[in-house]
Amino acid sequence: MVFCVQRFKTVPGAEKPLPRGKATARKEIFMRNSTLCYIEKDGCYLMMHRVKKEKDINKDKWIGVGGGFLDDESPEDCVRREALEETGLVLKDPKLLSVVTFVCEGAETEQMFLFKSFDFEGTLSDCDEGVLEWVPKTELYGLDLWAGDRIFLRRIENGCNFFTLKLVYDSRGNLLEAVLNGTDNVIKEAEV
Repeated sequence: MVFCVQRFKTVPGAEKPLPRGKATARKEIFMRNSTLCYIEKDGCYLMMHRVKKEKDINKDKWIGVGGGFLDDESPEDCVRREALEETGLVLKDPKLLSVVTFVCEGAETEQMFLFKSFDFEGTLSDCDEGVLEWVPKTELYGLDLWAGDRIFLRRIENGCNFFTLKLVYDSRGNLLEAVLNGTDNVIKEAEV
């Protein structure tokens, strides 16, 4: 797992960074980098039901496939490796759609590169992290999804251009804030 280091100036005790030149102290933030991919075929997404691991932040949730970066990986390298490890499928041309930042009380911040892929080959295999299933897009929102996932899934389904999204959760997994492209709070989009 690789952690990127972001440096910004802060006022001691401040929770949010201040613009450069306005602060007196420096604070290093270690951020986990990961990928997530929605593999599409015949109007379905390949979803993973995370039911196999006891200690899993995604326990019982339905998510796409992906995971954390290894040393020297680009986002494309990571999403291809993770898809192959988790599904047995080789992604030929995954498309980067978004960068999503997760902030969760009591956990490290994570930056996730969100992909979609139509072009793949191989035979689907079992995964030790969850049960893989082709789920019709029309049935997706009836699954146990994270609230923030509902927001970015709707955006990719609606063909939105590249976007950034910051999702802030409390320690119980409740979505507190969803900021699109650094300006708009879109938390209402998480409601079904």
